[in-house]
Amino acid sequence: MLDQTEVPLLKAMNTYIDDGTIPFHTPGHKMGKGMHPLFNEVVQQKGLKLDLANMAELDDLHEPHGPIREAQDLAAALYGADYSYFMVNGTTGGIYAMILTIAGPGDKIIIPRNAHRSIIGGIILSGAIPVFIQPEVDTELGLTMGVTPETVSEALRQHPDAKGVLIINPTYYGVATDLKKIVDIVHGYDIPVVVDEAHGPHLKFSSRLPIQALDAGADIVAQSSHKIIGAMTQCSIVHCRQGLIRVPRLKAMLQLVQSTSPNYILMASLDIARMQMATEGRGLIERAVDLANQARQEINKIPGLYCFGNEKVGNPGVYSIDPTKVTVTVKGLGLTGAEAERILRHTYKIQVELSDVYNILFLITLGDSMTEVAAMVAALKDMAITHNGTRDFSAINEITRGGKHPVAPEQVISPREALFGNTCMVPFDDAVGMICAEIVTFYPPGIPMLCPGERITQEIIDYCHTLQNAGLHISGPEDYLLNTIKVVD
Repeated sequence: MLDQTEVPLLKAMNTYIDDGTIPFHTPGHKMGKGMHPLFNEVVQQKGLKLDLANMAELDDLHEPHGPIREAQDLAAALYGADYSYFMVNGTTGGIYAMILTIAGPGDKIIIPRNAHRSIIGGIILSGAIPVFIQPEVDTELGLTMGVTPETVSEALRQHPDAKGVLIINPTYYGVATDLKKIVDIVHGYDIPVVVDEAHGPHLKFSSRLPIQALDAGADIVAQSSHKIIGAMTQCSIVHCRQGLIRVPRLKAMLQLVQSTSPNYILMASLDIARMQMATEGRGLIERAVDLANQARQEINKIPGLYCFGNEKVGNPGVYSIDPTKVTVTVKGLGLTGAEAERILRHTYKIQVELSDVYNILFLITLGDSMTEVAAMVAALKDMAITHNGTRDFSAINEITRGGKHPVAPEQVISPREALFGNTCMVPFDDAVGMICAEIVTFYPPGIPMLCPGERITQEIIDYCHTLQNAGLHISGPEDYLLNTIKVVD
């Protein structure tokens, strides 16, 4: 039986520095002795001493057999994985490795159309061909929700040769799909389910949260431990279950995308965050859920503001909600999300996680208390009284509530071929029939109109102009005004 109170990696690091060894190894600051005093004011001497390298007793992230292996085994036992792997370059690196594990050049992989850029990056690195599926959209909120099991089933019916299905669950805004049903459908084709669970490392620790991907039967999962629980920035974990995943290939792909000089302090923070969740996680996460629910109730009493919750459950793509993601829709104040973010930051010293055209997002985590939540609610109350805006959202609302979307573009070549081929900039209005070499996305709802390797049609050009004229935000292309677009030459 593994002892979840242990922190084997930190223990090994402390043993090394307490031994009095004279370092003739990297890093060059030699346990802080060569560090400039300015940085000594930032990181204490003990922390600098723990900035170590791959000595034998400290193990090797790429071939672990000692304390790193023990720490990863403890994480696997906690989350219910067969194997767990520490990531020190974020969930982005984990997603790259997961995609590279299941798909190579020319292989099909089914992914949501609103895929994070790390997923598109993994597709480009692998040379795979994306088969895009459409997530559901809540037009009132201007947000993408989950993909439905029916959408996944239809994609597999049309592409039974796909090598796997990648699902984003939950979304950044805390919306979860019926993942268990999707897993059952995909496993019927004897292919793996890959889950970008960046926003779900805490789901295991409360029955009031959506089911975590491993418990739903997913084969390989990436979690951003730094986003929600107590690890340092950049720290994530990839969990997998063997069977449909070839573990040796996964390990090889992890080695491909990770540094050979991983930061031991970052890895130690993963070790400690795992221990904290094993010993205190349920209490900490239950408290966060309570705080978020209290905040939601108070926010929904404020005229002009709306904070969605379980009333959305049952809508297309919404199977359950993570209440710790507190999304506040501010368009009722005549403000955009970006305007509300600036007001909160500079007038009230409140910094949100993100903003979009209609919304601002607050994350309630194990690091929050009633003090912080009360300050957030008080700032929103005052903003609603003193900062009413004049933005007219009617044009955007008309588009998002029922404008006719163009036919999905044809994937002519892989995103990798489009990115690495010869490219040139051409006037957007003259690009009919050409192959796009960049991503063009409009917010809301954040679903790309064009991806690399897709053929540009007149219908898409006209629709993009309609979205521009309505004032929607453009993201992705080099020319953010979309006067020109990058195409394959």
